[in-house]
Amino acid sequence: MPWQECSKVDERLRFVARLLEGENMAAMCREFDISRKTGYKIFSRFKDFGLEGLTDRSRRPYRHANRLPFQIEATIVQLKQEHPSWGAPKIREKLRRRCSDIQLPAISTVHAVLDRHGLVTRGRRQPRYKAQGTPLSSLLLPPHRHRLRQPLPIVLRRPGGYPRGLCLQRVRTRLQGLWPAQVYPQR
Repeated sequence: MPWQECSKVDERLRFVARLLEGENMAAMCREFDISRKTGYKIFSRFKDFGLEGLTDRSRRPYRHANRLPFQIEATIVQLKQEHPSWGAPKIREKLRRRCSDIQLPAISTVHAVLDRHGLVTRGRRQPRYKAQGTPLSSLLLPPHRHRLRQPLPIVLRRPGGYPRGLCLQRVRTRLQGLWPAQVYPQR
């Protein structure tokens, strides 16, 4: 047998209808698998509001504790409309001078109010600057660098000459024509 679909409102209506027929609240709550507190809440909402009371209520709060008062918001919008070139910091400062007895909103709040009313124009973002080389930068790299098959060994000079085990002839052959002769002088 396939499952029967039913909505919350239909279930609540069945619950209330059986209660109105005279069934016991505790037994009905056990059968519908709800607490008695919820059962009484559903029944009282039905008595107060009728079928409208059986629908889900909005969970949105009735008021916001940190919401800006309407008068201040209207003043911010009015200042911006009078002076379109003013931004949030200047409007906040003018608001402070006009109404010194109120608690001032933050600059970000003033900007949010202006944005909500469509009074903020978004500027175009500048494209990022890409640095480009100068004609001299190509001279700093050794010519024909791509010809090297292996990385060059690091040659450290010591007072007594070159380090042991380093075949200078091999290094000189590799570097021939790649670097100026002043870097590795011939002996």
